[in-house]
Amino acid sequence: MMSAPSVMHQSISMEFSRQLAAFLVGKPCKVFASPFDVCLSAMGDDDDTVVQPDIVVVCDGSKLDSKRCNGAPDMIIEIISPSTSRHDRIVKLNRYLQAGVREYWIADPDDKAVTVHTLDNGRYIISAYEGTETVSVEVLDGCKITLTDVFTE
Repeated sequence: MMSAPSVMHQSISMEFSRQLAAFLVGKPCKVFASPFDVCLSAMGDDDDTVVQPDIVVVCDGSKLDSKRCNGAPDMIIEIISPSTSRHDRIVKLNRYLQAGVREYWIADPDDKAVTVHTLDNGRYIISAYEGTETVSVEVLDGCKITLTDVFTE
């Protein structure tokens, strides 16, 4: 049995979710927080294709059924911890790239930083931001995330 996420992890997750949900009111995209299954292949339930990202944004409602998202979400945010850092930065990054996730954010609570991977012609373009910046969400035109609110003490 896995232990529950830390208070800091939960706080960061809630703030990302709050900002995204506030922006998405009245729009077709939906935000989901873990635990929420995503079947990246949209075709099966094997362990390699079903993941539970910290935060997911889905703009294509046809990918949603009563239990999960089937296929690549438009955006995923993972909040790393020392025990998940390598997995999130290498294994999940490659899975999300192969599945066609359009935007993948890795939030680092210790450094109060976000690394944004934006899909472009089958590759991720990488941008890095520190906790005092405001970051535009490329897949949600006009959406900006205020990192100062995300990484509060």
